[in-house]
Amino acid sequence: MQFRVLGPVAVTTTNGAPLPLGPAKRRSLLAMLLAHPNTPVGVERLTEALWDEEPPRHARTVLQGHVSRLRAVFAQHDAETHGVELLTQGAAYRLRLPEALVDAHRFEESLRFARRSADPAQAVAVLREALGLWQGPAFAGTVHSAPLEAPAHALEELRLTAVEELARAYGQLGDHGAAASVLRAEATAHPLRESLVAQLMLALARAGRQADALDRYHRTRKLLADEIGVDPAPVLTDAYRTLLRVGVDVAADVDAGSDTDARTPTEAAVPTDDETAVAAGTAGTPQLLPRRPRGFIARQDELAVLDRVTSAVPGPVVTLTGAAGVGKTALAVHWSHRRRTDFPGGTLFADLCGFSPTPPRDTRAVLREFLLALGVPVERMPGSPTALGARYRELTAGRRLLVVLDNAVDSEQIRPLLPGGDDCVTLVTSRDRLDGLVATDAARPVTVGALPTGDATTLLAAVLGPESVAAEPEAAARLAGLCDGLPLALRVAAARLATRPHRGLASFAGELADEQHRLDLLKVEDTGVAAALGLSLRHLPEPARRLFHHLGPHTGATLDTAAAALADCPPAQAALALDQLAAAQLVVETGPRSYVLHDLVRLFARSLAPGREPAGLLRLLDHWVQTLLAACAAAEPGGEPCCAPPAGARRSAEIRRFADRTAALAWYSAERGTLRAAVEAAVAAGFHDRAWRLVLLQWPLIVWQVRDGWVPLLEQGLASAELDGDPAAQSRASALLGWVLSEEGRPEEALTRLERAPDLAVRAGDIAGEAVARINLAVALMRHGDRERPAVLLAQALALAEREGLTETATLAHQHLAQHLLSVGAAAEAVEHAAHGLALAAPALAAPRRVVLRTLYGEALAAVGRTGEAERQLREAVREARANAYEEGELAAWAALDGLRSEPRRIDDGARPDRP
Repeated sequence: MQFRVLGPVAVTTTNGAPLPLGPAKRRSLLAMLLAHPNTPVGVERLTEALWDEEPPRHARTVLQGHVSRLRAVFAQHDAETHGVELLTQGAAYRLRLPEALVDAHRFEESLRFARRSADPAQAVAVLREALGLWQGPAFAGTVHSAPLEAPAHALEELRLTAVEELARAYGQLGDHGAAASVLRAEATAHPLRESLVAQLMLALARAGRQADALDRYHRTRKLLADEIGVDPAPVLTDAYRTLLRVGVDVAADVDAGSDTDARTPTEAAVPTDDETAVAAGTAGTPQLLPRRPRGFIARQDELAVLDRVTSAVPGPVVTLTGAAGVGKTALAVHWSHRRRTDFPGGTLFADLCGFSPTPPRDTRAVLREFLLALGVPVERMPGSPTALGARYRELTAGRRLLVVLDNAVDSEQIRPLLPGGDDCVTLVTSRDRLDGLVATDAARPVTVGALPTGDATTLLAAVLGPESVAAEPEAAARLAGLCDGLPLALRVAAARLATRPHRGLASFAGELADEQHRLDLLKVEDTGVAAALGLSLRHLPEPARRLFHHLGPHTGATLDTAAAALADCPPAQAALALDQLAAAQLVVETGPRSYVLHDLVRLFARSLAPGREPAGLLRLLDHWVQTLLAACAAAEPGGEPCCAPPAGARRSAEIRRFADRTAALAWYSAERGTLRAAVEAAVAAGFHDRAWRLVLLQWPLIVWQVRDGWVPLLEQGLASAELDGDPAAQSRASALLGWVLSEEGRPEEALTRLERAPDLAVRAGDIAGEAVARINLAVALMRHGDRERPAVLLAQALALAEREGLTETATLAHQHLAQHLLSVGAAAEAVEHAAHGLALAAPALAAPRRVVLRTLYGEALAAVGRTGEAERQLREAVREARANAYEEGELAAWAALDGLRSEPRRIDDGARPDRP
């Protein structure tokens, strides 16, 4: 038996077969025990590892369930014969095992042995075998939490130390190429680990690659300055000084890890970028690049991708595409300056004006400009477009040349400007995806996205000064979010602040939060977000322009079937227009028929057609109501809808379909922010009959993620129901709100809401709503310690449900009656109600409800001494929970099974809750 933590946490048998460890939390429990082998680990510490945030009320029960399953897995595979045993020690657990069974222990032992070895060949063999134990990041596949991240980080540090030791051993053997190969991948992954970079520089130089070594130093020096604002440490500058010494045998000189003279080289000893660049202006060697962009921030991922794709194939063509204002040109020019020395044949640059107030550049004019730069005299300039292109390709065929074509309108504009040589690199920027160039010229697309918050605030600091951002870090992050991470918007915002120093970041962020004026504030003179987006819109086909004008009322980021409702057009037409908008980078395609609409783009769309907003919003709200009804039906199959569409609602041409409960709940979770914004928009527009429906129809997610901050939304739903004058809606909103308050441990507030819900339902004649209200009130009273009223309320709810043929509600009434009767010692009656509820819970109903009922039934049977039947029911509950990936239900059933060995005990409330 072997235990692995150097990669995904796993346990294998002696023949290499993996043991079924189960879900991530169980693997995390095992990982914590393996991080502290043969040492008791307290329950509180384990809980902290399994739940990085607030643990659920039943965390201890869940933890016990995981321990029980691990023990069962160990027992099935004869773990004791290997000396492995999972022990309980008071309020802690200890995994007893020979530490040699754990790969991390063997790795550390090998590293210690290699360090003691005087034979470099033996050290190489030992270290290669040790590093071969790694199959990914340590403790992969576990919960992200501090107790697990600390040992994972420590192991990663040891791994990097082992890599450095291996390279050092290769160097002692004289195999400097192997040393450089070992170090290169790690230095790329950890570019700020200076000892690693220094060792790589020396290995490259010793392997005869002095230029690569110097380039690595300059890149690292610049990265340190750009990323963290520091100069290289002595370990790096010493390595650099060693490389600059003339006539010194690098192989015999100072090692990057040795303790040498820590003096930093003088400024004169370190060449500047200008000194190491190819001299500009030589005849026939064009240097047309614009100046370096000032304040360029990060983009390390995109730069790395550019490095990779430009060296992948001969004569590569690379497209940098992205939305207006995202910084494509700055990235292209920055990369070009960074790699300028790689192109001794020169650099050509042309702004093709594809998306600008002026007409796009004529290809012939650009070719003449390029030929002049390549040394062709004016008097010998070819006349026809064909001859111009032929001469251009002839002159570029034998060169190592970089061609940058900026701001292209389409693929047709680019093709005549592609150079002729396999040693040339062409870099194209455009707001269009340039799919045609990918198809005909094998262009490699690189998408440029918005800046993450950290990089966005760094950009602000570059303009405003680091002290301004450091003084208001939260406001800077908020400002970055309001600018959608667009460099153009960030620079405009910074320019406004820089010229008005009395306005702080928080004050300006507050102004930007007003959607009515955000685009106006993101404009200075002739530069602004709206102007840039307008140029993109101008080049769109008519169907896409027409759809774009209707997108203003959209309440969320994701666009799918809602687009047809917004534009009041057929779904196929909306799909085509969305694809055209995606090609122009005005929306971002995230999946099949799924797109993201950023806030600034939405606000620009709203500014174009403000008069259309109320009608478009109403169509959108009706679309969401109908989609929510479909989601409810899929998430709770067999249930009764809690409301119907509002009077006069317009039927959407297309509604999303949900394959099953899992798909519906995933959609609910993904669209939670969009739906919240839809409620706010409905309230602001006075559409209260839509607002409360949008709230109540989220109940399947509310009841399964009950402690997730739903109270404000439900209070808004109740307020809208009151403003709409609908007592049935008020009853259901009060019942659901009261139940959530009860789950949050606010019993007095909960009972205040729940006590009035039944009477509101009676007044509305809503029998289904009355039954649900009585059930929810009963559950809250049970938790409040009332032993009398719950039985009466539940019996009333059961009678109402049976009279109206409300199967799901009747099932819930039986479930909670069984729960209540079991808690007050009436086990025999609890058995009857659990059995009745289970009989009603047909396969059409959601599986988790059947699991809860079956577990209750098993506990009730155990309480009356029918342990054989109880065990069968609980094992069936485990099977069904596992088949439906209902982990909490599986653990509750296992806990009840464990209880058969002692006195009977109840499961945690069973209480998957009651719908509105």
